[in-house]
Amino acid sequence: MIILFTTLHVIVCLFLVIVVLLQSGKAADLAGAFGGMGSQTAFGPRGAATVLSKATTISAVLFMVTSLSLSVLHTRQGGGSVGPSVLDKAPAATQPVTPKAATPAPAQPAQPNGPIKMELQDESGKTVVTKEIPVPAAPAKAPAAPKK
Repeated sequence: MIILFTTLHVIVCLFLVIVVLLQSGKAADLAGAFGGMGSQTAFGPRGAATVLSKATTISAVLFMVTSLSLSVLHTRQGGGSVGPSVLDKAPAATQPVTPKAATPAPAQPAQPNGPIKMELQDESGKTVVTKEIPVPAAPAKAPAAPKK
């Protein structure tokens, strides 16, 4: 049944294309080339419906009917889809994605127990200057803003 409707659908499609291409446009006569619309006629320069316009209407209706019939027959026979969908082919997520927690503030560096010793060496590797810098016990807090 689907093969019959598919064959009929293809024939109707080809016929519709041919009939539409054979028709002339609205302004295909000599008066249309110069902007005249033939004001003496009731329907403009084309006149009443021709055989080609009736054939176009009939083939358009047949095209819609065969399209709807094919879609209904295909969904009833095939279960609604041609093959597996893209979502069926995608790998399943093994673990749910959780938002990351805010990164904690960087930890304060460890305070050395004693003074910091710095040495300055020359090109040959000899120690030229040695200096010890005392480390404060705790960092000073910023002064509070004055109240107004």
